[in-house]
Amino acid sequence: MNNSTLIALPLPDGVRSRQIQISTGLDMHVLEAGFETHATSPKPLVVLLHGFPELAFSWRHQLTALSQAGFHVIAPDQRGYGRTLGGDDAFDGNWRASNMLQLVDDVLALVNALGHTHVHALIGHDFGSPVAAWCALTRPDVFRSVVLMSAPFSGPPDAATAAQTHSLLTQEVAALEQLPEPRQHYQWYYSNRQANEDMWHAPQGLHDFMRAYYHVKSADWAPNQPYRLKAWQASELAHLPHYYVMPLGKTMAQAVAEFMPDAAHIHACQWLPDSDLAVYSAEYARRGYQGGLQWYRCGTDRDEFIALSQFSGQTIHVPSAFMAGASDWGVYQFPGAFEKMQTQACSDMRFCELIPGAGHWVQQEQAQRVNRRLLDFLNQL
Repeated sequence: MNNSTLIALPLPDGVRSRQIQISTGLDMHVLEAGFETHATSPKPLVVLLHGFPELAFSWRHQLTALSQAGFHVIAPDQRGYGRTLGGDDAFDGNWRASNMLQLVDDVLALVNALGHTHVHALIGHDFGSPVAAWCALTRPDVFRSVVLMSAPFSGPPDAATAAQTHSLLTQEVAALEQLPEPRQHYQWYYSNRQANEDMWHAPQGLHDFMRAYYHVKSADWAPNQPYRLKAWQASELAHLPHYYVMPLGKTMAQAVAEFMPDAAHIHACQWLPDSDLAVYSAEYARRGYQGGLQWYRCGTDRDEFIALSQFSGQTIHVPSAFMAGASDWGVYQFPGAFEKMQTQACSDMRFCELIPGAGHWVQQEQAQRVNRRLLDFLNQL
């Protein structure tokens, strides 16, 4: 990782970038807004957690809107991402340090380092959504409300069946290779050694890889018309698009290359102009993807899955909400999770909304709509 090539981040007015040393050993990079103190009592804290392959920069539109509404807003580059230092980016390194409960501890340590005792609202997108969910489930005393985006939370694994459940998950993933058109699941691909190299040194170039990846998972790609799958079975998972269940033998860079938008579409993309995409491509070109991919290794690992079953039966009982793009397959990629989140995993869900005109990158694709709904949620707490 080369820190000598840091670009100047194109931040909105009122948003600053800084490093914070936290007790879990990270030198955490954050974007921050609403940090001015004009009153005797601190502003309520809102924390924003990004997913993969994203950054704190993914929340640039929310940082401004929420701070203008009176909140102290923090978006970190999470462990293994962007300008946060101290994680292990080596495939042969301590990848288990990116397990879910450690990620929760990172957020707790950040809150403590900021001098706050609790978080008014924790908001997570993509892989940041389960991190936010586990924060709220394990430490409701600190995280007083939670908003999940794009990745539904179905609750902890059942302790009595966790080992069997993980075995069934992996059996169906393996069965994808036996289909008439063999496939591979992206999370298990991301857990393998070659994934980082495949994307970091993509044949089309990293910037074009990122453009194709963001495009094909957005509402700009018209074939994104998601629907509920019947079960976690290879034959059903094969209905997922190639950026989730990839053709066997193809890299992720190859899988999305055929969906690269042309120059006219790129020029017309207002939610992710090339100048903003350049922030992502510069950060990932400098650091690579392995720091973030360590999360997937923990997510697909049997021992880590079983470890989470110690919380079997517990629910999120703080006020919660869910948002995703109506064109986001991520809502349905784990069959039944969307429904289980609403009926079992969250006991005080205030709203669950699928936003038209957005795919997976909902807070970027439909920033104003997301900001309004976030403020609706925050103001009713």
